[in-house]
Amino acid sequence: MSTKKTISDSKDIKSFTGPDFYNHVAGKSIYVDDIPAMEGMLFVKVFDSVIAHGKILSLDYTAAEQLEGVVKIFSAKDITGENQIGGIIPDEPLLADGEVHFCGQPVLLIAAETEDAAEEAYHKIKVEYDPLPVITNPREAFAKGKLLTSSRKFQLGDTTAAFKNCTYVFEGTTEVNGQEHLYLETQGAYAYPTEHNSVRVYSSTQGPTQVQKTVARVLGIGMNQVEVDVARLGGGFGGKEDQASAYAAMAALVAYVLKKPAKCILNRMEDMRMTGKRNPYSSDFKIGLDKELKILAYEVTHYQNGGAAADLSPAILERTLFHSTNSYNIPNVLATAHSCKTNLPPNTAFRGFGGPQGMYVMECAIDYVAKQLGVTADIIQRKNLLKDGDEFSYGQIVSACEAESCWDKLEKEVSIEKIKEEINAFNKENKLIKKGYSLMPICFGISFTNTMLNQARALVHVYLDGSIGVSTGGVEMGQGLNAKMMQVAAKEFGVSLIRIKVESTNTSRVVNTSPSAASSTADLNGKAVQDACKQIQERLVPFIKQELSIGINDTIYFVQDILYVNGIATTHNWKQLIAIAYVKRINLSAKGHYATPVINFDKTTEKGHPFAYHVYGTALTKVTVDCLRGTYELDTVKIVHDAGASMNPAVDIGQCEGGLVQGIGWMTMEEVVYNENGKLLSNALSTYKIPDIYSVPNEIDIEFLKTEKDNLAILKSKAVGEPPLMYGIGAYFAIRNAVLAFNPNTNITYHAPITPEKVLMGLYSKK
Repeated sequence: MSTKKTISDSKDIKSFTGPDFYNHVAGKSIYVDDIPAMEGMLFVKVFDSVIAHGKILSLDYTAAEQLEGVVKIFSAKDITGENQIGGIIPDEPLLADGEVHFCGQPVLLIAAETEDAAEEAYHKIKVEYDPLPVITNPREAFAKGKLLTSSRKFQLGDTTAAFKNCTYVFEGTTEVNGQEHLYLETQGAYAYPTEHNSVRVYSSTQGPTQVQKTVARVLGIGMNQVEVDVARLGGGFGGKEDQASAYAAMAALVAYVLKKPAKCILNRMEDMRMTGKRNPYSSDFKIGLDKELKILAYEVTHYQNGGAAADLSPAILERTLFHSTNSYNIPNVLATAHSCKTNLPPNTAFRGFGGPQGMYVMECAIDYVAKQLGVTADIIQRKNLLKDGDEFSYGQIVSACEAESCWDKLEKEVSIEKIKEEINAFNKENKLIKKGYSLMPICFGISFTNTMLNQARALVHVYLDGSIGVSTGGVEMGQGLNAKMMQVAAKEFGVSLIRIKVESTNTSRVVNTSPSAASSTADLNGKAVQDACKQIQERLVPFIKQELSIGINDTIYFVQDILYVNGIATTHNWKQLIAIAYVKRINLSAKGHYATPVINFDKTTEKGHPFAYHVYGTALTKVTVDCLRGTYELDTVKIVHDAGASMNPAVDIGQCEGGLVQGIGWMTMEEVVYNENGKLLSNALSTYKIPDIYSVPNEIDIEFLKTEKDNLAILKSKAVGEPPLMYGIGAYFAIRNAVLAFNPNTNITYHAPITPEKVLMGLYSKK
């Protein structure tokens, strides 16, 4: 059924931000903690370790369990199935058993009738530890052979031979810190027992199937006995891709054993100390260029701080390698990465999934070369941008490349040379205020790097009144997914958006789902919705033609619910024809399936074609630094972003803005601090700073590079979830350049974030 002229192509649908907008503003949207409590609901509180590493010598909770209102305290021995929640590697118990490995590790679960009773019991528990050595630094862990998984290496060409032919060769070291997710809705779940020895779980998770699998494992039952439902998240950013499973399993365990509803919701400080962050990295680089400043060789070694258990760190490590050369063509590459085991909470997915860490080191290497040679970094950046036909270090050949297009469009609009002149003139005239700028090109691959995960299913029902229900495996977490799923269905059927409702994500309706992550949620689930809609259309078209005596070769389609035949509107509408189709027993439901074609990757050779496509872009960042105080202000960020043929510019620009600011926060002010004993010091909003209205750029100007090139994105609308975060890396270098304008002899290192404290020290330090 052709839909070439449907409402889905008009401007009004492209500014549609989804069905939740008004409820969010009015405070009516329902999150896990808003679900009305059933009678007899128990509150679950986690008793966690106060040391980072040690043996549990004694654990006494007798007095706590005897308190009024306390129903039961669960330890590892009370788990009915397997005490294991590790996803990629089974190396993480739900509850510590004999030994603890990080501050905040769950040891016991308190199930009580009231929150107050649970809190009182928490303080009655007595535990004695025998402390063991604590490691917080990944290089120390590596030196001691503490690894979470095997090290990985990507290689292209011959770096050893290439360095011999380089005119310039430089080496350096970088450090990049972690980042707290700080989603508005903390980790939590609500569970209750159902018939047939089963359990239903409402979870704040990006991975409903992972929760289902983990709960079944912990309870010792089949996945078909665990129903997981997710209406929406109050933010995820990767922090709820894997780690939400633990808290769902806790609530489910209490509900399953005690046969009562149970809710486990962390408070903010619990969430911050118990959960993992973005992985910090310590890295070494070596870079070689010819006399024309073409990069001939690049070697990099990454020491990833994985924390006490693998979680998703092995997969994150892999994506770091995939993005170690960012947006540049480098013919000889040797990238090595080690996932190091430390005594910190298991670090986990965070928007960008290891890519930003790899790209940051690449940009540091280019910046270091530029400073040593007395040129600006953008000269080297532009000379080395990717082109079609180039080869990535992992074997995929570059195609439909927009790296140069984005850069050149930005250059045309802002004139980089003019900006240099303006900043140099300002800095000459002002002694205590300096300006700086940077350019940040990006190249980000879209797909799960684990090929298996690149699949999705959707269930579409057309009800007899013409309304439409859409269920997918994707989770709405503020990224506008539901809006896009409604657009896909509206476009395929040719009906108005008001007819469509997107259901909650439920493992009984759509099974074996991949997590909402990797910037692939709209692509995968949108294609599955598209497939389901087409199946229904294939039944409706011959039925309508037969019912209305329309010629077999005539073209029919709907526009805003009205049936068109050969481009001419008829008196027939969607609702009428669906009612007749129901009477004639036409199947009005379909399950769609989509698996991304072409992609593959062989880990034995570290070569393949892992990504469906790449997203490109370039950002210009300008800043002003107060050289007396060390404070800074972001003046302007101008971005040209490769969004393909954006199906919803309103949603996509919002994602670009949010990703940019989150990246700026990571690079400038968000500093995760642990002491030498593994205790989190930045454990509250008073000690951990995120960007607010006063710290975002004064001006953000985002322009899409409009292209109609074929790609595997849904309706050619490229992913926008993760790529924009990397633009924030530019803020680091712009601020650093302003510091160097004030003090060219500073000993400021390549250590992110570049906080005001580091800026102040850099302004007045010497080599």
